[in-house]
Amino acid sequence: MSKPLSDHDRRKQISVRGLAGIENVAELKQNFNRHLHFTLVKDRNVATKRDYYFALAHTVREHLIGRWIRTQQHYYEKDPKRVYYISLEFYMGRTLQNTMVNLALENACDEATYQLGLDMEELEDMEEDAGLGNGGLGRLAACFLDSMASLGLAAYGYGIRYEFGIFNQKIVNGWQVEEADDWLRYGNPWEKARPEYMRPVHFYGRTEHHPDGVKWVDTQVVLALPYDTPVPGYRNNVVNTMRLWSAKAPCEFNLKDFNVGGYIQAVLDRNLAENISRVLYPNDNFFEGKELRLKQEYFVVSATLQDIIRRFKVSKFGSREIARTDFSKLPDKVAIQLNDTHPAMAIPELMRVLVDEEKLDWDKAWDICVRTCAYTNHTVLPEALERWPVDLFAHLLPRHLEIVYEINRRHLERVAAKYPGDVDRLRRMSLIEEGGQKRINMAHLCIVGSHAVNGVAQIHSDILKATVFKDFYEMEPHKFQNKTNGITPRRWLVMCNPGLAEVIAERIGEDFIRDLDQLQSLRNYVNDEAFIRDIAKVKQENKLKFAVHLEEHYKVKINPNSMFDIQVKRIHEYKRQLLNCLHIITYYNRIKKEPNKQWTPRTVMIGGKAAPGYHTAKMIIRLITAIGEVVNNDPVVGDRLKVIFLENYRVTLAEKAIPAADLSEQISTAGTEASGTGNMKFMLNGALTIGTMDGANVEMAEEAGEDNLFIFGMRVDDVDALDMKGYHAEEYYNRLPELKQAIDQIAGGFFSPKQPDLFKEIVNMLMHHDRFKVFADYEDYIKCQEKVNALYKNPKEWTKKVIYNIAGCGKFSSDRTIAQYAREIWENYYHVILSINTNNHVNICQ
Repeated sequence: MSKPLSDHDRRKQISVRGLAGIENVAELKQNFNRHLHFTLVKDRNVATKRDYYFALAHTVREHLIGRWIRTQQHYYEKDPKRVYYISLEFYMGRTLQNTMVNLALENACDEATYQLGLDMEELEDMEEDAGLGNGGLGRLAACFLDSMASLGLAAYGYGIRYEFGIFNQKIVNGWQVEEADDWLRYGNPWEKARPEYMRPVHFYGRTEHHPDGVKWVDTQVVLALPYDTPVPGYRNNVVNTMRLWSAKAPCEFNLKDFNVGGYIQAVLDRNLAENISRVLYPNDNFFEGKELRLKQEYFVVSATLQDIIRRFKVSKFGSREIARTDFSKLPDKVAIQLNDTHPAMAIPELMRVLVDEEKLDWDKAWDICVRTCAYTNHTVLPEALERWPVDLFAHLLPRHLEIVYEINRRHLERVAAKYPGDVDRLRRMSLIEEGGQKRINMAHLCIVGSHAVNGVAQIHSDILKATVFKDFYEMEPHKFQNKTNGITPRRWLVMCNPGLAEVIAERIGEDFIRDLDQLQSLRNYVNDEAFIRDIAKVKQENKLKFAVHLEEHYKVKINPNSMFDIQVKRIHEYKRQLLNCLHIITYYNRIKKEPNKQWTPRTVMIGGKAAPGYHTAKMIIRLITAIGEVVNNDPVVGDRLKVIFLENYRVTLAEKAIPAADLSEQISTAGTEASGTGNMKFMLNGALTIGTMDGANVEMAEEAGEDNLFIFGMRVDDVDALDMKGYHAEEYYNRLPELKQAIDQIAGGFFSPKQPDLFKEIVNMLMHHDRFKVFADYEDYIKCQEKVNALYKNPKEWTKKVIYNIAGCGKFSSDRTIAQYAREIWENYYHVILSINTNNHVNICQ
């Protein structure tokens, strides 16, 4: 059991963690014991640590219920414009501590569990991550939910309740091995099933054209069962809803003709329908055109739109009679945000509902659709763009294919009218790509069917307008916007780094948690000796804590005075973990060459999952682990360089690693990382960034001052120029002796003596077909790393740069991002304000 906080520590942490009042603590203990007894049916003699976690979770959840019901009731009564954020991924992580932070219950729960002889951190560690996402896109959705609730927006997150989330990664003999993430095995205390709102979703079948309209008939039905999870705002009594759909076979599934295959087989075949919500596709920035994935995309869209329209039609709380039938008002009451093209089917599905079911004429329906929907693009990598084969569409969603063709016909008419005779432009702008296999370009569908299209960092939005979507920008420039991504400071500062939050609050108060721009005033403390000392002390404490965690898990002795150099993100060629590897090898070779020099000690940590089918990414992991085996066992190097692959990187590991980082590696080829959000998390937690001018790094340099980041490498223009000229890796290999040495070591089996040609494919790729030009940035990267080493030897100057970085983080709050979406895309100015009175009933005021 960890020792309780001293009185001094308690006083220090009171502001950020909430007050532990005596009545509060007594009530929590009482509720905890009640749940252990009545909910879990255990007593203290037989209860396990997991039982105690569930008892605490149910106790904390009770504090959400009243606020949740009142918030939803308030939305029904006031009837604001509602925002529907539709995403195939919500990478939520754990819920318990985040809920305690947002409800100001952390100190009280800490005290209550302590008095019960339990350690709250140990209980928190029993919770499974909700790993319903791959990386940035899914985690962004989670941050957005927190910000929408904290800003009091009437917003809903809609997605799929995957039975199995992102796989757990094990490293076995240096290789990634995947295992299923059975996160629901012990149950999920945060969700509430809502069978009363079950919706039918149709697949397959055929269309019939009648004088009175089109009918989609002979379909197979799958039921969508909603599960609701509360999303609390930060200390404002607002609790919004994330609704995730689970697939259920209908009772009569396959039984109408059960005498054919037999009753037993018919019941067993129910699994086929329910497979829709079985598992998250584990690809990041890669399109895999599988029928099951298209089913998932239509499943979430169809169920969600039925919910949206039901809610639009009833206006008073709990009322079942139809109140609103004029669909021209839909865009005044509903905003639908499409998180990438994954929910693009919302556009043809909304058209189908309006035209076929609600009998609106096409032009009226189309106007409503466009004014309701908006599309966020997340990548410019061509292999990531969704292009669905027309024949798959025809089979699975025949009516939607007809609708897409009609959307395209009218769209191309408009293009032809504006650019007469430009047939090549018609071909480029069509929603249907002709060629070997006809495909539907989902990005084009989203642009045509939305009133707003946004990129996720300024440079990314500019690239969209100049390249990928140039034709569409020329035709409808008013649609294109930028919304630079952000992160929630609740999870990514207050929760994961309470020591730093406290040091900041001691200087500028705690309002910055709601309004992160207030961090700017920390610039006044950049020369304050005590503040510099406090910032450095918090970092050192976080490093020591993480070092203990690492030594438990990896059996490597960590030097806590070494620079913690961390690159954590999905493994992908464009993110250039290989460039990091080349620096590690170069640094290793330099230490070996001059072992008596005063080298800046480093612990390099690289973590992230590779998509199971992405062979090169798995080889990159194997290379990292192989380099670690050599470097970590070389007595000449000692504790001056260690290399650790962080296994099973996920939200919960990020919360431990990021507060401990000194150096953040953001080294993608310029023009490839749309934004990045890990970069912002490191910046907020007191790490310095080494990075290219890519994604949000550009804006981070702008906010903190370019001198306060380590910027290196080609800019987008340089990359374009090199493409024009032709990139020849051999030129760099022949010109740079240290690069040649590193590559020769990888190729010659220095890091894989038992299998000398283990990495020949990686070397071959780097030398002959490297799309991401690792060698072109090698020289500048190594020089930049030398500057990093030099500054790290001067802790005071290093910490001053850290303070400038923290002070420049305001822009990167997801609160700012969401406020911009609300004003500039959703046209939603509504902020609910809920106040709580002393007898614990929630009052609502406007």
